[in-house]
Amino acid sequence: MPSPVMDRAMTLARLDFSPRHRAPHPIAVAAATVLSVGLCLLADALLARAGTALFPSTRGYVHFQFGDYAKLTVIGVVIASLGWPVVVRLSADPRWVYRWLAVLVTIVLLLPDLYIWLSGQPGRAVLVLVAMHLAIALITYNVVVRVAPPRPAR
Repeated sequence: MPSPVMDRAMTLARLDFSPRHRAPHPIAVAAATVLSVGLCLLADALLARAGTALFPSTRGYVHFQFGDYAKLTVIGVVIASLGWPVVVRLSADPRWVYRWLAVLVTIVLLLPDLYIWLSGQPGRAVLVLVAMHLAIALITYNVVVRVAPPRPAR
């Protein structure tokens, strides 16, 4: 017999192991991933450039180097993109669940920024890193859910 507490938790989390839709097409997920990676790297580059223009003291800051932020951006976007079909498969309202997961993951990914700031890194540089994280989250969420939407049931 199912637990009422578990049923309530699944309802609140909008989990549904038999949703009325199918996972997005794998080609759409791949396209969304590539587009999101490209746009996120562009946003990172523009924010790093804007940060050094606004805060000249941050010129040469190690985390504003393409090689430093690019690998982490690509890894994060790929993981987020691969998570989308899983969320679609397990949720009656995948965009809602994915949006909240994006918020929670972004908060967790801001913790290293907080750590390096508390460790003495320049506050202005860390502020730019925070902007990069927020841009990546917004871009990835919007590209993935729009380019690779759930498919209707057969």
